[in-house]
Amino acid sequence: MQVNVSRVKMRRMPRQKPPPKPYHHGNLRESLLAAADDLLSTQGLQGLTLREVARKAGVSHAAPYHHFASLDELLAAVAGLSFARLGADLAVAAGNPDPRAALLDVNDAYVRHARRYPAQFRLMFGPMLARKAEFPEFAQAARLAFERVLEVGERFVPGDGARVALAGWSLAHGFSHLAIDGALDDLPVNLPIDVALARSLADLLLPSRPTSEPVSATTVTASLGRNRQNRGKSLS
Repeated sequence: MQVNVSRVKMRRMPRQKPPPKPYHHGNLRESLLAAADDLLSTQGLQGLTLREVARKAGVSHAAPYHHFASLDELLAAVAGLSFARLGADLAVAAGNPDPRAALLDVNDAYVRHARRYPAQFRLMFGPMLARKAEFPEFAQAARLAFERVLEVGERFVPGDGARVALAGWSLAHGFSHLAIDGALDDLPVNLPIDVALARSLADLLLPSRPTSEPVSATTVTASLGRNRQNRGKSLS
């Protein structure tokens, strides 16, 4: 018996959905943070949801809850990650052996960070910051970043480093926010709105010489360590 193969209807196999992207439990948190950080850069805070982060990371919608009980917890973790990144940049800038030059380099690093990561910068210093006591890792990262500025301020003016640090921070932070929010655009000034301008403003306002003899970074670090220990004892 001969069979006409051309008339035989072949049965289509049902299409199978591709399996979900696997993840290793050990790096799930890091994958979610990376996805959230990327979404924050591309879509802003309004586009950041746990469901969208899970989709971006290639995991189930329920997966984020293994590490973050709420969206606020995830946002605090992203903000903490951004503070850690800023702190690392400030630490490099603070390594300049000249205290005044170090302060200017810290100013540069701060403004550069804000311009490179505007969405993260707004998150770091948004309403979440007032609730940092609820998120210890976030609070710790923010404190360590400021301590980098404080160390250099103390090197420049021993005994009065806090005021130096706060003055420098206020200038860098104010310039950063004005720049990323467009407040400096179209002003009647013939100046480029960039890191170089921020440095020139800091250079203009920062005294050419400290009021006291500068001290080494090692001495300042030891002093700050003793202060932290004393604060810990007073709380215990």
